[in-house]
Amino acid sequence: MKLQAEIENQKLDVEIDRVGDAVTATVDGRSYVLEVSEPEPNVFLFKNQNKITEVDVSPVSPGVIETRVGTHEFQVKLIDPKRLRGTATDDAAVDGRAEIRTAMPGKVVRVVAAVGDEVEKGDGIIVVEAMKMQNELRSPKAGTVREIRFDEGTTVNSGDILAVIE
Repeated sequence: MKLQAEIENQKLDVEIDRVGDAVTATVDGRSYVLEVSEPEPNVFLFKNQNKITEVDVSPVSPGVIETRVGTHEFQVKLIDPKRLRGTATDDAAVDGRAEIRTAMPGKVVRVVAAVGDEVEKGDGIIVVEAMKMQNELRSPKAGTVREIRFDEGTTVNSGDILAVIE
């Protein structure tokens, strides 16, 4: 998964790949092979070359995370370049069918909306856990939920269509 992270007005290119328990994180061309665990909600342990770093995270708003590493606290703004492509600036520009897809493999942990529900732009539709983080996927437009394709507990692949909004 490729992302951009903005920390204290500095933009970084980030790529994260997961194979089993190993995570490879590439930050501005520097690669790190990590073992990651989450001993409690929003607390992550990163092991890199026998050094363990504890990171506390607190979601502030969609795409913004308050982060503490040791005594250092900072906000991280995450930007998914794929989501920026072709996004509409207002509801009127999003006509017809909208498909909600996963960006990476994971597991559906909660279905928030049901088929037939009327939703507004930004309403939560389905929650997917990937890389030990839960991501609430939201409606890109106001409309009606026409399809929910996966049940809670189901494993999904990158790019799978999870829900359809019309």
